[in-house]
Amino acid sequence: MKLILAIINHDDAHSVIQHLTQGGYHVTKLATTGGFLQVGNVTILIGVDDDRMEGAMEIIGKYSNSRRQVIPATSEMGMGMFSSMPVEVTVGGATAFVMNVDEFKKF
Repeated sequence: MKLILAIINHDDAHSVIQHLTQGGYHVTKLATTGGFLQVGNVTILIGVDDDRMEGAMEIIGKYSNSRRQVIPATSEMGMGMFSSMPVEVTVGGATAFVMNVDEFKKF
């Protein structure tokens, strides 16, 4: 058995969870914040049998899209003056961790 912990951009989370559920996976959703832009993410937990792990990972990869976004970046110009220049960064996508589960108990 495996435990998939996937951190997904908030914009993609609904689609990922919907397709996982349609595929017969049981998903636990946690609201999280973090990353470079300190924006909302969704962390999902999925317990799967070993033979279904790749299917879940394919769904996560297919429906988690990275995209380019322009954000303001501030740089110090000296003497306490700051300049704001736009910077293009890649956002979205997903980061997934797969862990072995040695034992679990349902109460």
